[in-house]
Amino acid sequence: MRNKLNLLVFIFFLLFIGILYGNWNQKKQTIEINSLEGKILQIENNKLTIQDSKNSIYTFFTDKINGSIGDEITLYYSGLLNKESELQDIEVEKIEIIDDLLPTEWLEDGLFHDYYDKAYQLLKKLTLDEKIGQLLLVRYKENESEENLKTYPFGGFVFYENAFKNKTKENVKEMIRNLGKISKIPLLTAVDEEGGKIVRISSNPNLREEPFLSSKELYTIGGFESISKDTKEKSKLLYELGLNLNLAPVIDVSTNETDYMYERSFGQNTELTKKYAETVIEASKNSGVSYTLKHFPGYGNNLDTHTGSAVDNREYTAILNNDLPPFEAGIKAGAEAVMVSHTIIKNIDDINPASLSPSVHNILRNRLEFSGIIITDDLDMGATSSIENRIVKALLAGNDLIITTDAIASFSEIKNAVHEGNLSEDLINRISLRVLAWKLYKGLIVENEK
Repeated sequence: MRNKLNLLVFIFFLLFIGILYGNWNQKKQTIEINSLEGKILQIENNKLTIQDSKNSIYTFFTDKINGSIGDEITLYYSGLLNKESELQDIEVEKIEIIDDLLPTEWLEDGLFHDYYDKAYQLLKKLTLDEKIGQLLLVRYKENESEENLKTYPFGGFVFYENAFKNKTKENVKEMIRNLGKISKIPLLTAVDEEGGKIVRISSNPNLREEPFLSSKELYTIGGFESISKDTKEKSKLLYELGLNLNLAPVIDVSTNETDYMYERSFGQNTELTKKYAETVIEASKNSGVSYTLKHFPGYGNNLDTHTGSAVDNREYTAILNNDLPPFEAGIKAGAEAVMVSHTIIKNIDDINPASLSPSVHNILRNRLEFSGIIITDDLDMGATSSIENRIVKALLAGNDLIITTDAIASFSEIKNAVHEGNLSEDLINRISLRVLAWKLYKGLIVENEK
């Protein structure tokens, strides 16, 4: 009898313990879990310090640390957060690193594909001013540019003949180094060194004994072999001086000596001009200097857009068959940049100059499948200088880099358009991203840069 009683007592005891455990476990499961997002500032043994979006700083003691300094995290905790104190006496349940990858719709399957994720991480650290600056390739002015760069973070400079006049090689290197010391983001340093008529650098005998020959002269002397050799020599000199972008070659098809562009062109038919474009781009690879195919979609027999407007009245099929193939060949060879002309191509867009025409840019992006950088010719040239809001129109048309002489006005036009809602910051971000990816591709930006 006593044994049965003891057994019943034991069973009731077990049931009681089970009920208590169940209540305790249920209470534990219903404990409210809160979350806090922030950036890791410090990790020291089992102590984690983070800063939230309101700049409040909290320190937690936990053995569940996940992540590194600088990571954006979500911290899950039970208990009450003391918002008036740094040190927290709460239970950290888990920590997750926020997946902060490049939006998939921003990723482009092209030349710079492998650099977009790194470019995105850089982009997130930039101010609006710095992102706008990446879109501007501005004319270097001896007595102004260094000072302006301290306020306006331009993406790069174009150096014209006056910038090199009477300078030695060391003078040129110092000029470019001084700009680089000011800029947080490595600069594009560009020049028009076409050869022949346009020789910004080699016109100075301190920099080269003789000016570079024109493409016509080189072809007459030794065909495409001479052109390849010349490109490599030109690239070596530019790189030595600190220049990383050549606004050449001119691949406009022109065989008529009366054409404005004939003197600067290759002067041969479409098929040979295709080979010329391909030869220059292939010879420039791995030189540290990028080359620019110009002037898309082909200059034809049009007037000088430096001084005024020019209208191309040719049929679209003529442009398609005669002018586009050299650009297509250069793009397939790996061209990183294409410059668009200011000519109005009547049978593509009879209102806007090519540089401000979305239709022209669509042909370049879609028909020719160009994934690199689209650059305007200088928007302060005669053909476009009087067009209202031309800088904003150029960005909306599909350009990535704006060449401008009036740098500060161009910067202000973009920034005002963003603030007034006439230009989206999302567009600025996406264009800046492509420029940053290019700079990474070129090796200008390296990890742990400034």
